Amino acid sequence: MSGVRVVAGLLDAQTTRFERIDPLLPPAALPPEGDVLTAALPDGDRVAAVLSHSSFEPGTATTLWSALELYELHPLLGAAAGDGMDALLREWRHVLDHLAPGSDSACLLTWPSRDAEAARPLLAHGFTPLTSIAVRTVRAGTPKARAPQAGVTVRLATPADLEAVLALELAELAYSALVGAAVLRPDAEAVKRVALAGHFEQGDLIWLAERDGVVTGVAHCRLLDVTATGLTGTLVRPGRWGYVNCVSVAEGARGGGVGRELMAVAHHELHARGATGTFLYVNPPNPLASVFWARQGYRPLWTSWELRPAGAMR
Repeated sequence: MSGVRVVAGLLDAQTTRFERIDPLLPPAALPPEGDVLTAALPDGDRVAAVLSHSSFEPGTATTLWSALELYELHPLLGAAAGDGMDALLREWRHVLDHLAPGSDSACLLTWPSRDAEAARPLLAHGFTPLTSIAVRTVRAGTPKARAPQAGVTVRLATPADLEAVLALELAELAYSALVGAAVLRPDAEAVKRVALAGHFEQGDLIWLAERDGVVTGVAHCRLLDVTATGLTGTLVRPGRWGYVNCVSVAEGARGGGVGRELMAVAHHELHARGATGTFLYVNPPNPLASVFWARQGYRPLWTSWELRPAGAMR
């Protein structure tokens, strides 16, 4: 049987399994280019994966949430579950033995959050669920009117608010670096400043919360028209989505409803602009965000399992 037919068969079987695990998952996507790994299972079936390698230059935005050297595995398990994942991870471990990754490196594997059978071997090999893509869906239609929370004013930010937005996003980065995949690098402020200026230029929807004229929180969002052939289409189903890039509340204002009011406005406005769902990246170990986003109606769709440094895989 040709390699193309093997891959097609694994993709079809994996899509069927994804549909059974979680109806919100898109069809299984063809992996990117890279080195092909295969592994045999006890019953004679085989599973496969593509291993990609990326290096990121210091001073780029990606380095604020990734190691400088990233090894990413894209499994094709077909109908296999935990045994297939374990077999691929063992093969990956052999490959890493010959690569000698540096200290600022990571292994990454993103897999459906509801596939508990695949989670066990990932934990056994030393991976940690550092990031999840969480989704919130609503019925299409005109959103209902809502009453604002007393004492909190929410407005769209302008480029003149860049410094206030920057301070709040840096605070979120610092906290996420304690409990997630983010990395607080020495040049973080300069990198964030340039990135934010670009976000303002491209028209991102950035809402600021104020109490008595003092900025206390930010919700940085954008609208995305997702197609089946685009990169985001491998993560969520096609349609108009609201992407929640960053939400941050000043430390002294937390617990007072600022975040709830920010997201009430953001959700209302995003859906009024045609979004039928929203998604974001959240850190499961984050004791604040993991609770907050569940209360906002979000639930995990994909989980990114990481191991740093890459050579630490068991």
